[in-house]
This record gives sequence, C-alpha cells and structure tokens, in this order.
Amino acid sequence: MTFPEGFVWGAATAAYQIEGSSTADGRVPSIWDTFCRVPGAVYNGDTGDVAADHYQLMEQDVRLMSELGLQAYRFSIAWPRLGDLSFYDRLVDTLLANGIAPWATLYHWDLPQSLEETGGWANRDTAYLFGEYAEAVVRRIGDRVSNWITLNEPWCAAFLGYAAGIHAPGRTEPNAAVAAAHHLLLGHGIAMHAIRSFAPHAQAGITLNLFPVHAADPDDDAVRRIDGLQNRMFLDPVVHGSYPEDVLTDLAPYGLPETIKPGDLAVINQPTDMLGINYYRDYFVESGTDPVFPSPWVGSEHVLFPDRGLPKTDSGWDITPSGLTDLLLRLDRDYPGLPLYITENGAAFDGIDDTSRVEFLDSHLRASLSAIQQGADLRGYFLWSLVDNFEWAEGYAKRFGMVHVDFETQVRTAKTSAHWYAQVIAANALP
Repeated sequence: MTFPEGFVWGAATAAYQIEGSSTADGRVPSIWDTFCRVPGAVYNGDTGDVAADHYQLMEQDVRLMSELGLQAYRFSIAWPRLGDLSFYDRLVDTLLANGIAPWATLYHWDLPQSLEETGGWANRDTAYLFGEYAEAVVRRIGDRVSNWITLNEPWCAAFLGYAAGIHAPGRTEPNAAVAAAHHLLLGHGIAMHAIRSFAPHAQAGITLNLFPVHAADPDDDAVRRIDGLQNRMFLDPVVHGSYPEDVLTDLAPYGLPETIKPGDLAVINQPTDMLGINYYRDYFVESGTDPVFPSPWVGSEHVLFPDRGLPKTDSGWDITPSGLTDLLLRLDRDYPGLPLYITENGAAFDGIDDTSRVEFLDSHLRASLSAIQQGADLRGYFLWSLVDNFEWAEGYAKRFGMVHVDFETQVRTAKTSAHWYAQVIAANALP
C-alpha cells in the first residue's frame, strides 16, 4: 500500500478556526465575528475569539507539525489582518525553518465585515477588492510560498452564507447567493493573475468541496440538479471557461445569466496548476414535491437527502470512502490533465484514543490509492485538521483535529490518529 514517490503529506487549518481574534496587528472584524454574536446562530453561543489561540502558540504548533513529520501545512490568510501581515511572515519563516512547505489559502470565509456592509460577495466590487488583497499578500510572502489556493469551498461561502443563512453572513437571499457564487469565481480568476504576476514560479489553484451524487433511481433529475449546483457550477467555469447549460437554465430565475458580464469567464478560466479537493462524503438524493426554505439548494429546494442507514461521523455525515475513488476517477475523466490534491479529508470524532478516526482515514487513503492505481493524478493529501478548532456553526461541539486541544488551558495532546498518521508519512505507505 505504497504511495507514489514525492507524494505530499500534510495537514490543514483555517485562520478563523484556530488563530483567535487578536487585534494586536490591527485586525478588523470579520463576518464571522459578527455572525457569532447573533443569538442562536452558533451552537452554545461559541465564538472564534480565542479558538485554539494559534496566533499566540504558532511556534508550538509548528513544532508539533515537525514532530509528526508533516511535509506541508495548508493554512489560510485572514483578510481582516491585511493591515499587518507580519504574523504570516513569521509563520512562513518558522515552517521553512522546520522543513515544512507552506501552502497558503487566500480566502477561507472570513470576509471583513466592512465589505459585507457594502453587499459582501453579492457585490461585484468585492471580487476586485479580493484581487487587491491577493496582490498585497503575494507581494509580502510570495518569495517564500510556492503553493497557493485562491478560495476554499466557494459553494459554502455563497450558498450556506447567502441562501441558507447557516454560515456568515447569515443571509437568506437566493439571488444574492447566486451572484456571490459568480463573484467568488471572478475573484479567483483575478487572484490567479496576481499570483502569476508576483510569484510566477508558484503552483496555484482553487479548492472545491466536491460530492459524488447518487440516487436510488439513476434517472432521478435530483442527481443532475445537485451535481450541477454543487460540482459542475464551479468546476466548469474554472476548467472549461463556461457554465453548464443546465445550471444556467436552473438558475435563470435567480439572475445568473445577467450577473455574468462580458469577459468574466475568460478571467475565471485562468491556467490552473492543480485542483484542491475537499472530500468528506457523497450525497444520496431523491426528488420531492414540497420545497423547503431557506435552503442552500437554490432552484432545487424540493430535493430530498434520505438516510441510507450508513455508519456516520459525529457530525452525522455518512462514511463513504468509495465515493472518494469515484470522485477522483471522475475528475480524471471529465477534467483531464489537472493535477489533484486532497486539501481536506477528515471526520469529527471525540476522544484522544480516536480509533474511529484512524479507521476513517485508513479507508479514505486506501480509496485514494485505488484511484491512483487506476490512473488518477493525485499528488498529495492534507488531513483535516491539525488541531481541534472552532467548527463554524457547530462551535466547539465537533472535534476534527488529530491533536486534541483543551480549550480551557490550550494544552495540546496528540491523539492516536496523529501517531498513526506520522507512521504513514514516514513510510509513505499504509500499514
């Protein structure tokens, strides 16, 4: 069960989920700072004010990464810290000093609140401001960072944040969600240009959360609709330079065609060095008759997600490792020539002796290796997550880390899964 030579082994985090909201560097409020203070928006009223206090404990966390043998670390830049990026200077230098390659994500959902007050991602101007932010970041650390992700999971930012209202900024406006999705993609293209201009030797791409979609009846239109809105709406513009015709039809009542301006698709369709894949599960769907609002499934609010009775994580998500093989092979078939990296894969399970997480990771790495053996160009794997963190609307109720964090004391304890993963990295193979 050996992986190809040069396969990249890493772990991933996101700024708002681990850093804490220290304003020592002039950090300004983000939409998540605001959303966390809406009564009932986040489980238990939790906030990211302290999170895992990575802003203060960064050097300790990098030592942990080194002890585990991580070869790469995927982190996100907090746009609200644009006024002073010195923390990321220190982080990058510390990673490199420990032989760990920094992989920087420019946007992992923490839009400055001031921009939300002018319309957020539903406002086209935000895409251009994102480009200016990307340029400033790449100018600052692009001499030392060789791997860049523009956006993390734009589907979530657009449809959970602007349609379902269960993520920041908590809006339930389907038209705004569709506009946000397009403007996020436009921002991706503009940011790619900035990376090419100021870090021309770097590898750059986007990370999408992708789901194989199945139904009991393969002819059920729910499969086409959810696959279109979740997967093809983002893959096709980035890779092929066009939106799928059926998605344009589905979203015509919500203004998508009018949102697309001349030249937008050429900007979005920048040459891409790689595709980041966040995989947690597949979807099982069926068509219903009664739409449910608010919903992230704009134009397909009637689609149901019936329970199959499969084993689940603590998040209530089906455990479906075979879906990862299917997804990787589909990407190799439908979007050929694009190097693939799993930029997030993991599960919420409690306990320091987390054998359930070990079983989850082992099955998904075996699924990954199966896809490689069948021809998929998969080049790396980033476990989500390095440490227990603030899990968005779930607050601190769900633990995804391979390192346990006592949020009262900030003491870190490597879980069974961390020791197991360290062995996998050292051997470049599964036990």
